[in-house]
Amino acid sequence: MEARLNYFGNPFAGKVLRHINSANKVIEESSLPGTIQELVKIRASQINGCGFCTDMHTKDATAAGETSQRLNLVAAWREATVFTEAERAALEIAEQGTRIADAAGGVSDEAWANATKHFDEEQLVALISLVAVINAYNRINVINQQPAGAYKPGMFG
Repeated sequence: MEARLNYFGNPFAGKVLRHINSANKVIEESSLPGTIQELVKIRASQINGCGFCTDMHTKDATAAGETSQRLNLVAAWREATVFTEAERAALEIAEQGTRIADAAGGVSDEAWANATKHFDEEQLVALISLVAVINAYNRINVINQQPAGAYKPGMFG
């Protein structure tokens, strides 16, 4: 499989990515735990069928010490006992926020209320923003048919 165009080498795309990357950096520096950030990125990427981002974020999570058991269970988090209640709340927000068209009104009041039990306002802003940013990355890569598998942790910065 080849990408439709060299998005990462295109000067105009570089301008677009700089802004998305800047937003991502602000989120990474927030008080939302890094483990939760990676789980959210992985789950949204799985839902969107973004192999490039799924490859990247599972490798980044592994490099940060995440276990293969937990990574293997992200797609089935509801039935898995290896996630904390906070992680489960974030994964629910990630799923409903990614599946807006399917979620009958977006994120449910129940999912939001559960998330507020685990995260403060800054973390909730970071979580919402993270779902938006990873969905933007997913859409770029899926539309461009960016191939997965070659990512090495840290290769983009």
